[in-house]
Amino acid sequence: MNKIVVAIDFSECSINAFYHAMSIAENCDGELILLWVEKAVSEKEKFVDKFLDSSSDVKIAFDELIAKHQPEYPKVSFSWKIRKGKIYHEVTEEAKAQKAMLIITGTHGASGFEEFWIGSNANKIVSASTCPVITIRGGINIQRPLTKIVLPIDSAEETRQKASFAGFMAKRHHAEIYVLKLYTSKIKAMRHNVDLYAAQVTRHFEEESIKYQVTQMDCENISDATIEYAKKIDANLIAVMTEQETTTANIFLGPYAHQIVNHSPIPILSIHPKGTLAAGQGF
Repeated sequence: MNKIVVAIDFSECSINAFYHAMSIAENCDGELILLWVEKAVSEKEKFVDKFLDSSSDVKIAFDELIAKHQPEYPKVSFSWKIRKGKIYHEVTEEAKAQKAMLIITGTHGASGFEEFWIGSNANKIVSASTCPVITIRGGINIQRPLTKIVLPIDSAEETRQKASFAGFMAKRHHAEIYVLKLYTSKIKAMRHNVDLYAAQVTRHFEEESIKYQVTQMDCENISDATIEYAKKIDANLIAVMTEQETTTANIFLGPYAHQIVNHSPIPILSIHPKGTLAAGQGF
């Protein structure tokens, strides 16, 4: 089965992410691994956990959560895990250990520590993960099926790499992909690259019998343009590259990925430029 790690702290946003994860797992022959991270002492001193005080509370909460939802999703395998340390590090390490195909996390969380998660953990999980990550903000309608996936294409060569996993998700959910060609320059060579990469992506979708349509747009900020287009067509998911670079001291997200993860009201599928996943490998 395809393993999916779900970061849970039992806040409303993380439970919402869990509901989305169950729907995705059902369509992807998925095994859900629910993960709670016990924060390090320094973090506990800074942020007081108002929801759960001990790992025994967490075990009870996980057992109740699974008992409640397992009957609704009989095809999904559920398990849970507790780790201790820095949240983003433990989430990504668990995904590596499980050889997970996907991580799903809320962008608000850590028991109400909104600034902590948005400013640190959600972005760091996306940045550090070697597998795709779906980030979900609060207030998303959990009842909506995944029917529309926005795939922005820009002039960067890596932009094509998200097509394989986005296509995998589209096939499993019988969704349509909306290829959005984004032109940020009048320079012909850069616009040509956008057209070329979009043509390669759509050829891949045709070979895989994936429904798609193409739209183009001139813009200054590709993050804002992508979000506005996704809202206009009432999309369920936006697929982006992480534009990741790492140093020994820090983990950064590129400005586009950072903006869209933090600001999009629509769930974001983030994919590492060098590691598209095994389930959709080979684009």
